[in-house]
Amino acid sequence: MANHKIIISVIIPFIKTNPYVEQCLNFLKKQSFKNFEIILLPDSATGPLGPAQKRDLAAKRANGEILAFIDDDAYPSKDWLKSALRCFQEKDVAAVCGPGVTPPDDNIFQRSGGWVNSLWFGSGGAGTYRFIPQKRRLVDDYPSMNFLIRKTDFNSVGGFDTHFWPGEDTKLCLDLVYKLKKKIIYHPQVLVYHHRKPLFLPHLQQISRFAVHRGHFARILPATSLRFGYLIPTLFVMFVLFGYIISLLYNPLLPVYLVIIVLYLCILTANIVYVMLKTGSILVSVLTGSGILLTHILYGILFPYGYLKKSLKQ
Repeated sequence: MANHKIIISVIIPFIKTNPYVEQCLNFLKKQSFKNFEIILLPDSATGPLGPAQKRDLAAKRANGEILAFIDDDAYPSKDWLKSALRCFQEKDVAAVCGPGVTPPDDNIFQRSGGWVNSLWFGSGGAGTYRFIPQKRRLVDDYPSMNFLIRKTDFNSVGGFDTHFWPGEDTKLCLDLVYKLKKKIIYHPQVLVYHHRKPLFLPHLQQISRFAVHRGHFARILPATSLRFGYLIPTLFVMFVLFGYIISLLYNPLLPVYLVIIVLYLCILTANIVYVMLKTGSILVSVLTGSGILLTHILYGILFPYGYLKKSLKQ
């Protein structure tokens, strides 16, 4: 978008042109930093490839020193690129990332899905900083919906491992931090707005994919995926199921079982009330509470399923 040397290549993979892609392009035109190019990757140009494969393809043709990955259903804040470039001035920084905030124009079911992600009780293992701006930090795992990386470092680790989707970004981040010994900086000002999957079916379909892949990665890439936060939903489901059976066989444990169940429901209710106070909407709060419960159950069941799978389909 400038006549002199391109600094950043913004890469957007998508199936076909849609309103979200057009929105993203409109907001890219408003960037305070102007020295960048945009590489669009629809199926009509690349064939039916996955996001990771498309990004690898774009990286080979990119003119920028920095590759900026953004999802087609996201759009950047005005200073997105400018804020990221400041972070790259620091030593040994391979990549920069930031939060994907729920857009204000999302519908009520999307906003409710956003609340499920944004509450620690809803997505504690993933980290709420992925969905709402929080303090600057170093990370070793981050989704590519908002991820900028030096092209040289991207090439050094071989780009994305295109066998995986979703989850290709987990492998990339692990290689950057633990093989190259470089840093990934999360900064709250490197902000994009990311449209949510609406409750219930689209949200749960996305959660199911994440759960299976995270479970699989817990076995093959334990450094960043075999973490307690990711295990909590499975431990909860196992407790609900086996705890009930054991308490029936040994009655003295039944009060303990019931107390823990009531405690869970109290925490869930507290989150529902919190959302209601923040949004002023009873419907959003009830949808959020229901979404949290279903997310915990589905993730808790599918995480061990992914762990036990020998391989995942591309």
